Amino acid sequence: MKLKFTKMHGAGNDFVVLDGINQTLDLSTEQWRALASRHFGVGADQILIVEKPTRDDVDFRYRIFNADGGEVEHCGNGARCFVRYVTEHGFTDKRSVRVQVMNGVITLTLQDDGQVTVDMGPPEFEPARIPFDPQGLSSRADGDDTLYGLEVNGRTAWISAVSMGNPHAVQVVDDTELFPVREDGPVIENHPSFPNRVNAGFMQVVDRHTIRLRVFERGAGETLACGTGACAAVVAGIRRGLLDSPVRVHTHGGDLNIAWHGAGSPVEMTGPATTVFEGTIDLAALPA
Repeated sequence: MKLKFTKMHGAGNDFVVLDGINQTLDLSTEQWRALASRHFGVGADQILIVEKPTRDDVDFRYRIFNADGGEVEHCGNGARCFVRYVTEHGFTDKRSVRVQVMNGVITLTLQDDGQVTVDMGPPEFEPARIPFDPQGLSSRADGDDTLYGLEVNGRTAWISAVSMGNPHAVQVVDDTELFPVREDGPVIENHPSFPNRVNAGFMQVVDRHTIRLRVFERGAGETLACGTGACAAVVAGIRRGLLDSPVRVHTHGGDLNIAWHGAGSPVEMTGPATTVFEGTIDLAALPA
């Protein structure tokens, strides 16, 4: 079977995007993993699938598979690529679309300058809804936030637990370039307090409207950018009294702009979405 795909990226966070409306996608976990492999497949941090919605009040359904083959709830950089894909491929002539994701609905708007704004919905802090189990952890108040102490490689990492439709553990560090992200990231990702694992964010505050961010993503490792991670970091920084909206987030792959106006308000993320190339891959060449 020949599978048509489009390679895209949002601030260096790269994706294989698949049309699940006009072609059948019945891949095994091993095949998803091989498709995302940079040695045996196309190569991507995540695989994004465009599907018909299962409800009447939205335009599309959006599914995401991580590079490890597991399906996940959300991907902010991928959402921006999603709206550019459906527009460029003639699935819609709307500039703004409502899209069904695993845990709800998001709104994606293509701007005149080519940037994309995503209404990510309000963040979630209730531990059970993240999901996060703080039992047995040290905790302390910091502004409007509660920080929890995770023991990581002989140190205590004080993290904010936030869900942006997927779980995040955000900590403030002095220098993102010097911090051992690749050593601490896997430990935090697999910490037993997060039953579905977690995305580990490492945030350096530059000023009240600027941060630097690195994210070790669940099932993908460190990526050049993470949209939901940028949103979670900014929300955590505002709740801790360290930041004011809007905030520019510098990642290794480029800049994202995040706005949040406080409890109950949606987070808005604006950033680039770029088509790299299109192609066809023979599924028979991938592991079964």
